[in-house]
Amino acid sequence: MSSFGRALGIIRTGTQLFRGGPQRITTRKASGGLHDELQYRQPPQITKSQKFKSEFLGGLMWFWILWHFWHNPDAVLGHFPWPNASEWTDEELGIPPDDEE
Repeated sequence: MSSFGRALGIIRTGTQLFRGGPQRITTRKASGGLHDELQYRQPPQITKSQKFKSEFLGGLMWFWILWHFWHNPDAVLGHFPWPNASEWTDEELGIPPDDEE
């Protein structure tokens, strides 16, 4: 950049400062809400609203699981008939014959 370009940039910045009126300052807020003060090796402080929401969502989850388990148990237990263990032979169970020592 030439010395003329630098001088022109300085003049442009100077005129913006002296044009009049205060500068507009903007503040940025990340989420717009309050942020909790974190403490070293301390559990976070839980509000009543957070506790209610967590209990509600946990209850809703268990309702969903138990409802579907009750109305469609084959999804968990399988889509086949349960074998009757009393019909299995000793050989299938791996039990040696009584006369073998």
